[in-house]
Amino acid sequence: QVQLVESGGGLVQAGGSLRLSCTASGRTVSRLNMGWFRQAPGKEREFVAAVTRSGGKTYYADSVKGRFTISRDNAKNTVYLQINSLKPEDTAVYYCAANPRSIYSEPDYDYWGQGTQVTVSS
Repeated sequence: QVQLVESGGGLVQAGGSLRLSCTASGRTVSRLNMGWFRQAPGKEREFVAAVTRSGGKTYYADSVKGRFTISRDNAKNTVYLQINSLKPEDTAVYYCAANPRSIYSEPDYDYWGQGTQVTVSS
């Protein structure tokens, strides 16, 4: 089993930045591919970014390319999502997920955190 705990969300003005963290316990996260998803009010949860177990490859949704950066520190069992140039449409609950069979596919992730709220004011 893997437990994931997200942190770092909050209220920020448009144009600002946040860094979300996802700390894993229960199993060595260095063996797992990891991803971030988000769910805006009234919308389905969507893929945001993912990183391979070594950190050597990253994947992004088109809507966040150039503004979001996913990274990981396996020594700390932590994955990060740096979010820059925030827009009101980035407002959502952001979820960390682990161990996918397919990077982009939400149902293929085995483990999920509880989410952290990001709210961007205009």
